[in-house]
Amino acid sequence: MNSIDVINMGVRNMWRRKTRTILTVLGVIIGTCSIVIMLSLGIGMNENFKKEIERMGSLNIINIDVNYMPPDISTGAGGVNKEVSLDDKALSRINEIEGVDAVTPIMYSYWKFGLGKLIGSFSVIGIDSKVMEKFDFKIEEGRFLDESDKASLVFGCYLPDWFYNPKANYYYGGSVERPNLISDKIIMTMNMEYGEKRSGGQRNRSNKPMPEYKVKGVGLLKQSNSEKDYNAYMDIVQLKKMVEESNKAQGRQQGGYSFYPQMSGDGYQNAMVKVKNIKDVKKIQDQIKEMGFGTYSLTDILESMQKASAGIQAVLGGIGAVSLLVAAIGIANTMIMSIYERTREIGVMKVLGAELADIKRLFLFEAGLIGFAGGIAGIAFSILISFLLNNAGLSLFINLFGYMEEGSKISIIPLWLILTSIVFATIIGLISGYYPARRAMKLSALEAIRAE
Repeated sequence: MNSIDVINMGVRNMWRRKTRTILTVLGVIIGTCSIVIMLSLGIGMNENFKKEIERMGSLNIINIDVNYMPPDISTGAGGVNKEVSLDDKALSRINEIEGVDAVTPIMYSYWKFGLGKLIGSFSVIGIDSKVMEKFDFKIEEGRFLDESDKASLVFGCYLPDWFYNPKANYYYGGSVERPNLISDKIIMTMNMEYGEKRSGGQRNRSNKPMPEYKVKGVGLLKQSNSEKDYNAYMDIVQLKKMVEESNKAQGRQQGGYSFYPQMSGDGYQNAMVKVKNIKDVKKIQDQIKEMGFGTYSLTDILESMQKASAGIQAVLGGIGAVSLLVAAIGIANTMIMSIYERTREIGVMKVLGAELADIKRLFLFEAGLIGFAGGIAGIAFSILISFLLNNAGLSLFINLFGYMEEGSKISIIPLWLILTSIVFATIIGLISGYYPARRAMKLSALEAIRAE
């Protein structure tokens, strides 16, 4: 028999006993649907974890902090990091690691700003202006920093709302007109009394007046729901110079007090590393740790969440697998019953010269067809259930718990899960039909005819 004959006979035999075939396929549908839905819930959980972490910042960025003591490079209780300097040479070595896209030192400082009658105070972060664009900053208005900028800043999206008139009766969030930080002239100083008088206020340790710098805004960042929204950014070389001059004016020379001592000799306290591929973050982070630096990234949090969800997925998948196991037993039972009912047919096929392999192929085809049909229908039902969960179910979750965003999905069925489920259901059918097929192949032709 050729393949077309096997297919025609197999379909006719299944249709002839359509009630039993439908019930057997239904078992496969339930099993497939159970596994797909259970796994889709786990995949949806992982995607929601990832979205929540991405709201906090980029998963491709590694933060370096010389004071951070990760457990794997600490010694003893509490541990200490290796005595290494995060200087330009170290940053250059990190930049040469395969998979690193960009590296920048980071410097934190806190400043007071004046804009006409308005004042405000917030953090200014020093960054390498040449690579700013690579660290997932998005511009809403204006442009990024560039190498030619001297006293220029890029502001987070919420900073215009942080300016207020100290002589008025309202402060943050008042009815003051939102200032234009890009076109207006701005004064920047570390004198926290600038623009307002306070009794017993800040006093310098030296007689030098606190420097006041004329700066300009060149860009306003898009809202990112991260710390970028609340900080301003300046070229680190220029910011370092301004901080040193201000600290000197306040008598904060070597050994003196400083709010933000971010420089240690020629080294930095902090840096950021942008990784090209998120899959390489863990590997590159380990390499930086081996150099003696403390590192952390949002992928650390995501990884711990995914480990927890992996256990949940295993339990959910196991529950679905039980249903498919029951379906596999049903397929085997159906095929064995088919042998008893078609004993004479098998005998006649052998007498007419059908090869043993053809008989085996016929029964395997029928079993595989049951698995395939059940897999296709199971996927269709799974997509329908997933749709209902992502609409009615999501609304219920938001109303009850209020922590899921609009657009989030409880259940996600990717293409690979669809294809894998169909193939898996078909394989389960073939495995379940293997023993009945072998039994039919070994059946004696004379005994089969005599039995009828």
